Amino acid sequence: MLLIHGARVLRSTSFTFEPLDLIVEGDTIRDLVPPGIVKDASMTRLDATDRLLIPGLVNGHNHAQATLGKGVFDRYTLELYLNTVPWSAARRSLEDKYLSAILGAAEMIRKGCTASYDMFAEFPVPTVEGVNAVARAYADAGMRATIAPMMADRSFYEAIPGLLDFLPEPMRSDAARIRFSPHEESIAACRKILSAWEHSHDQIRPALGPTIPHHCTDAFLIACRDLARDHDIGMQMHIGESKMQAIVAQRVYGKSLVAQIDSLGLIGPKFCVSHGVWLDDDDRARIGERGASISHNPGSNMKLGAGMADMRGMLGRGINVAIGTDGASSSDNLNVFEAMRTASYISRVQDRPVEQWISSREVLRAATEGGARALGFERIGRLDVGYKADIVFLDLASLNYTPLNDAVNQVVFCEDGTGVDSVMIGGRLVLEHGRHTTINLPALRQQAAAAIERLAAVNAESRATFDRLQPFVGQYCSGLSASPYHVHRFCGPH
Repeated sequence: MLLIHGARVLRSTSFTFEPLDLIVEGDTIRDLVPPGIVKDASMTRLDATDRLLIPGLVNGHNHAQATLGKGVFDRYTLELYLNTVPWSAARRSLEDKYLSAILGAAEMIRKGCTASYDMFAEFPVPTVEGVNAVARAYADAGMRATIAPMMADRSFYEAIPGLLDFLPEPMRSDAARIRFSPHEESIAACRKILSAWEHSHDQIRPALGPTIPHHCTDAFLIACRDLARDHDIGMQMHIGESKMQAIVAQRVYGKSLVAQIDSLGLIGPKFCVSHGVWLDDDDRARIGERGASISHNPGSNMKLGAGMADMRGMLGRGINVAIGTDGASSSDNLNVFEAMRTASYISRVQDRPVEQWISSREVLRAATEGGARALGFERIGRLDVGYKADIVFLDLASLNYTPLNDAVNQVVFCEDGTGVDSVMIGGRLVLEHGRHTTINLPALRQQAAAAIERLAAVNAESRATFDRLQPFVGQYCSGLSASPYHVHRFCGPH
């Protein structure tokens, strides 16, 4: 039994901070009591004086393989980034996959995040060994995660109508050689991954990640739907991330991406849309009616020039909204505090009355309870009786809280991760006074430097090939994206 005393605790019903002591039994919050009433001398005590306690933040969308690509890209659209994948995420050993995942976990923990929805990619097909390497990284760090192997049975170049034909030779042949496994192989691989799952669902749970609808045949998506239902697991997909995706959907399906996957029966309470920038109100209505979630990833969306998703429109249609960072190669950091602040700020420049701006309390709820629901974890995201003891200790001596006016506003608008003193996951301190207790960060830095040098060398030829493709991909995709496309917003009350 552990008594955490002296803190101000975020109450999820009122979204105010109250002076309370927490009793933790094992990995679970047993009780919250008025300060000082527990006199049991046998209880272990943790002094949290001058600390704000909030639930661990939940990252609604991430990619473990992307952490080794932090800071690589600058002026890239989503489509230009996808053109780099044959070299930027290639030739990874199992040790590289573990390293990339645990580096991401280290950053998230240091910045107050205790769980992540991870669309981990291996191409051409997911493997038991690769997924286990990522799961082991999260487990070793002490984090929770939902891991969804990211898959497709069409390459980026096949998925965009006319792109291959537009490319000159020999670049057309180079792009045509990029082939993904037939969907039957990916489904068989996922069945194997699920049957061999050895991790506690309390900490690491599986899901499926068919990447983008038009990168997948309908047969593949239906097979993913059925496999997810058979194993009662979730699914996450990139939907409406860029304007080009929305335009391609009209050309390929004659309707929106959401309408297409809804017609295949994919959208339900265990389904999570990632991004959702280019959705209209009919799309949001479908998602809300089916009880699905959206991970709103504002930083990545803006860096890639994809646009600004309409969080108010999502909430107005009853959608559960999570907050995500996306992978570090497209957002550069894994800071959910920054993502929260950005999500609130961009709602204020979307031509809405002030009453419909996203408040600090709404976005903090999305980054905790909303994320927990999207990941499929029932007992995280709140500091309450029966919930897991996933707790972030924020230091009131930090300049983020000096002076202290409105603590919730300051958690969202002032906190940047520098005020995180300690992080507890499942009753275990994984960050104690700014020091990782589960991760040897200096050793990881050395391993990362060696890995980057080796991967740059082995991928140099491939990088040169796809760098030559870049201007043609950019020209074709920007031309396609110039087609008119209007997004209808929901402007009713929430």
